[in-house]
Amino acid sequence: MRRTKTSLRTCLGCGLEADKRELVRIVRGPDGDVFVDPTSKKSGRGAYVCPKEACFEAAVRKNRLGHALRAVVKEEDIERLRIEFEQIAGSDARFGSGR
Repeated sequence: MRRTKTSLRTCLGCGLEADKRELVRIVRGPDGDVFVDPTSKKSGRGAYVCPKEACFEAAVRKNRLGHALRAVVKEEDIERLRIEFEQIAGSDARFGSGR
């Protein structure tokens, strides 16, 4: 049998290396909009964060999110991302409770 390669990604907040399906993907789309991608399939430049609020906040505080997405992430985008992130990490069965 052929083994499939595990796609590892690094969390921007804590630096944990994990399978990309265990992380939340944040995307800068082709039009420049930044949003949380619950399917992890949208086109655009992606960045990954653990499904923990502390990791998301660390990524924002250290400006790793803007650096990884190669974009300036505005304050209103961060607030919107925070809400989207909490909804995805809190409700998605892959992430358990998200905290």
